Amino acid sequence: MPQLDVLAAGCVHGAKGHASPVHHIRIARADEPDNRSHARNANATVARSARSLVVRWRSDCAASIVLRREPIRAGLQVKIASVVGARPQFIKAWPVSRQLRQHGHLQTIVHTGQHYDHQMSDVFFDEMGIDRPDHFLEIGSGSHGDQTGRMIIAIEQTLLRERPDCVLVYGDTNTTLAAAIAACKLGIRLAHVEAGLRSYNRTMPEEHNRVLTDHCSDLLLCPTQTAVHNLEREGIVRGVHLVGDVMYDAVLAFGARAREQSRILASLGVAPRGYALATVHRAYNTDDPDVLQRLVRALDAVGDTVLFPLHPRTRARLNANGGSPTLQHVRLIEPLGYLDMLALEQHARVILTDSGGVQKEAFFFEVPCVTLRPETEWVETVASGWNVLVASDSDAIVAAARDAKRPPEKPPRVFGDGNAAARIAELVTKAG
Repeated sequence: MPQLDVLAAGCVHGAKGHASPVHHIRIARADEPDNRSHARNANATVARSARSLVVRWRSDCAASIVLRREPIRAGLQVKIASVVGARPQFIKAWPVSRQLRQHGHLQTIVHTGQHYDHQMSDVFFDEMGIDRPDHFLEIGSGSHGDQTGRMIIAIEQTLLRERPDCVLVYGDTNTTLAAAIAACKLGIRLAHVEAGLRSYNRTMPEEHNRVLTDHCSDLLLCPTQTAVHNLEREGIVRGVHLVGDVMYDAVLAFGARAREQSRILASLGVAPRGYALATVHRAYNTDDPDVLQRLVRALDAVGDTVLFPLHPRTRARLNANGGSPTLQHVRLIEPLGYLDMLALEQHARVILTDSGGVQKEAFFFEVPCVTLRPETEWVETVASGWNVLVASDSDAIVAAARDAKRPPEKPPRVFGDGNAAARIAELVTKAG
C-alpha cells in the first residue's frame, strides 16, 4: 500500500518535516525499489473541505480514503445523506426528512432503486410529499451479492461527490447494508434507524443486514427497549439511543388522512371488518413453490374475503410456477400506495403477513395480526397478545385467522410517543 503521512489540518509532511498545504501530491508505492519510485509513483488528488480530507488514487490501486470528520459543532449547518431503496424505507424516511428540514440542515436523498416499480416507489414520494431523490442509482434487482456489491460501488461514488457529515440508513434491506459498508469504509459517520432489532433467524438476509449494519454504526437509534437490550448483549453500548419508532410517527401523521381520502374500500367493494388483509414477500415464503402454494391455499381456507396485494417478488414466483391455484375467497390485487394500504389495515378484521412493518401497523391500529413466520423481531406485539406466530403451517394459519379477536387490553405504548423523528434529527445533527 502507498504510504502517506497526513496532518489533521489537511497538510502533508515534506521531505524536511515541514508541514505545507498541497492540492496535488505524488506518493510512492511501498513495494517499489527506491531507484524506481519516482518513475512509477501513483498519482493522487487531495480534495479539501472545512471538515474533511479525501484521497483518491488514480492508479490501478483503485483506492479511496476519507478521513473521519471532526466533531460537528453546535450551530453549524449539517449535511445528511439519507440512503433509501425499498418501500418501508420511504415511509421511515418521511418523518426524519421533515424534521431535518425544520432544523435547517441540508439533506441529500440517495435512492438505490432496490424497489423501482411505481407502486413500490414513486407513489410514496407522491403521497407523502417526500423530496425527490437527488441521486437515483437504478441498481434494480439481482442476487444478494450482485445487488449489494453494485450498490456499494454506486453509493461510495455518490458519497465521495457529496461529502456528507453523516449517512443515515433505515431498517435491514440490502440498501441498508450497502450504505453502511460504503460509509464505514469512507470514514463517514453512520446512523442506523431501527438499530438493535433481532429475529435470531440467521437464514434471513435481513438478519445479516441489520447485525452487520449495527456493528458498523456510530449512532444506533433504537425503536424499543428490547432493541437496546439486544445491543447490550452484543457488547454495543456506545452511541445507543432509545428514540421510539418512526413508523409510529408516520401512522399518526397519515392514518386519519388515509381514512378521509382513500376510496380503496369502495373500489374493492368491501365493508369495514368484512375482510382479511394479507401480504407475503419474504424469501422463505416465496422462493419454495410448495410453501407459497400452501400459504395461498391456507389464506383461501380462512373463509373471509382475503385481499392480497401482490409484492412483485410474490407475483413473479407464482407466475414462474404456473400461477396461483384456483381461489374462492382470495382476491389478488396490485401493490397499494401508502394511504390505501393504511386504510385497508385500519378496517380489516384480521391481518396476515410476513412483513415487520405491517405487523407494527396492525398493532398501531389495534387490529389482530397473524404472522406467517416462525419468529419476529417485534416481540412486543406477540407478548401483548395482538400478534400470533404461525409460520407456514396451514392448519395454524386457518385457526388463528378464524379465531382472531381483539385482546381486552389496548396495545401498550412500547414504540414511543410519536416523536421519534424529532429525537433522531437532534441526535444526528449533534453527533460528534
